[in-house]
Formats: sequence, structure tokens, C-alpha cells
Amino acid sequence: MHLKLAWRNIWRNRRRTLITVSSVLFAVVLSLFLESMSRGSYNHMIDITAQFHTGYIQIQDSLFEREPSLDNSFYTDSTFEHDILNADPAIEFIAPRIETFMLASGDVQARGALVMGIDLEMEQRLNRLQDRVVEGRFFEPGGEAAILGTGLANRLNVAVGDTLVLLGQGRFGMSASGLFEIAGLMEHPLRDMDNQIVYLSLPAAQRLLSAEDHVTAILVTPDEIENTDSVAGAIRAILDNNLVTLTWPELMPELIQGIEFDKMQMYLMMGILYVVIGFGLFGTILMMTLERMKEFGLLLSVGMQRVQLSGVIFLETLIICFLGVVSGSIAGFPVLLYFYHNPIRFDGDIADIMHDMGFEAVMPFHLHSDLFILQASIIFGLAFIISLYPVVKVGTLNILDASRR
Repeated sequence: MHLKLAWRNIWRNRRRTLITVSSVLFAVVLSLFLESMSRGSYNHMIDITAQFHTGYIQIQDSLFEREPSLDNSFYTDSTFEHDILNADPAIEFIAPRIETFMLASGDVQARGALVMGIDLEMEQRLNRLQDRVVEGRFFEPGGEAAILGTGLANRLNVAVGDTLVLLGQGRFGMSASGLFEIAGLMEHPLRDMDNQIVYLSLPAAQRLLSAEDHVTAILVTPDEIENTDSVAGAIRAILDNNLVTLTWPELMPELIQGIEFDKMQMYLMMGILYVVIGFGLFGTILMMTLERMKEFGLLLSVGMQRVQLSGVIFLETLIICFLGVVSGSIAGFPVLLYFYHNPIRFDGDIADIMHDMGFEAVMPFHLHSDLFILQASIIFGLAFIISLYPVVKVGTLNILDASRR
């Protein structure tokens, strides 16, 4: 009965109701778009950094984080790796790495380089590294060739087929030097690493650095990112005190802090948007309340209870918001679905700026049901607060004064 009466009341002035519903619809679509874009960008930055640099979970020597030296590498074999894989059912695979800084040189130029020895099969599962090759080919598993980032190749003025000279320090201060054919060039999504990365096969890097059967890190990939903490806990339980297990928030604190700061700016923008929505909705409810004071007085004078009348007005507000939220979600879903499958890719000056900041020139979107649930919860929260005004107004209404209007 009350729901039917509230439904009829909101359509007594169709234009006002449609304008209010449209404003809520527009706000929901805009907020969904902004939230999806920001979440997609944050998740993409975390995924790229984890996949190509830190991993989601990393096992390393307890001294390596403070002193990233080959002296703080650790021994690994098939038995140790098997124990890690069986530490938790949520572990999907592991990727051993050995990395150090060396001097890389072509015929003329020389630059500092990050030399990373990798298990090609595991790296391909982690980040599809071979798909990033833009010229030449990737080395075969266990091969003696090298893959360079395009940025480093440009700095060294080398190309596919040239010889790369690597000179540095191996394990326990031993001299390390080697000649490697440049098999291919790749575009690394992280600009800083693109300007300094050299990939070698894991066995070739271990021989170069006199670190046979040693790695500086083992990257552990869980089946779901939500299982990161539980997997890390299970691994810690089987490791000795010489090894530590770090999760991706611990491995990239600067990135997390930057994301949190950017989120605060986004929340400020969203807050302003919700304030605009709230005042627009409050204006509609205010007009609906004031112009119907005589009607309220007559209803109360013929015996309608104040609680019943307040309930009807409360339902009117919720119905208007419900229509706006539902229509906004329906209108916003295909927009988000399109951009989820077709992320925005930048070129020109914008791409250069993003690359200089260390980001890939792409704007991915996030699509999940919690986006819609969040927006609906916020709008209904606003509606509940705004609906208190007519409820209080009816509760304190003088019937005689209202009936004389």
C-alpha cells in the first residue's frame, strides 16, 4: 500500500522526477567510469611491476634487501624448488632469477646495465616476455645469446647480431666478463628498466658470475593475487632463518605510496561529485516537501499516522535513487565493458610523457561487480541522509498551520 502510494506520488510531477533520475544516472555513469579507470590503472601498474621486476612473492637471502650483492645469493636445486612448490596448493609456479649490475659495451659506447639471468619458460608464464621482442628473436633455453631493452640498445648503438661485452664482478669478488651475441631487442614496459636491462639465460648468467646453482631471488606466483599473504605465510614456515619471503607491497613501497596519494586525489574528485549529487537530490526533495505541506496536513487531519506518512516520503526518495542507480548501472556497464576489452592507448606527446614517468602508455579499465555495489551503496547512503529532512518535517508539522496554506 505505502509502496504503491509512493510510486504514484513521484510521477505526479514527471518532469521533476525524470530530471532527478537523469542527474543520478549521469553521476553513476561518471563515477563508475572514473573508479574503473583509476582501479584499472593501479592494478596495471602493480601487475607490470610485479611481473617484470619484483614478482608477487619473492624469496631472497635475508641480507639481500639491504645489500643487493651476489655475495648474498643463495643455493637452490630441484629439491628446494619442489619444496617451495608444495608449500601451498595456491602456488601456481616459481621463477628463479639471478641479477646484478655490470658494465655493458658495444663497439663504441658503454653503459651500466642490469644483467638478469632467467628461466625462459617460467618468465614466459609470468609476463609473456617473448611477446615483447620487437626485433630479432629470443635466445633458446640455456643459450648463450643476450636480449637487450631497446633503450639500452640505442644508448650502446648496437643492433641484432652485434656482440655485447659484459664486464663486472662475480660472486665473492671474482672477475666476471663475457661476450654475447645480441639475439633480439625488446620493449620493456618499465622505461627505467628498458634503458638498462640485459636478459641472459639462467645457466649462462650463473656461469658468467661464477654463481653456479645460485640465484638472487625466486619469484613465487600464486593462483590468485588475493592469496598472496597466505602463500607467503606458508613459505615462511618451511624456510630457514637465512632466507626471507617478501610480498609485493613490501617489495614496491614507493609505488604503493604513490598509488595511495593518487587515490586521495581521486577520492576528492569523487567527493565533490557526490556533494553535487547530494545537493541536487536534496533540492528535489525540498521542493517536493514544501509544496506538499498542505497535503500532508490534510492527510494527518483525516487520520493518517505520522509514521506512515514519513514512511511514504522515505520510499519516494529511495525509489527515485533506485531508478537512477539501476539506469546508471545499465547505461554504464556497456561503456566499461568496451574499455575493459579495448583499453585506451596513447601516442605522441602523451605517450612520451607517460614513458618518461616510467609507465606504459596505456589506460586499462577495471570491471567487477563491486564497482556497481559501491556506487549503489554511496547513492543510497546519500538518499537515506537526505530523506531525514522530510521525515523530520512531517514529525514536527503543525496540522492547523499546514491546513491553512
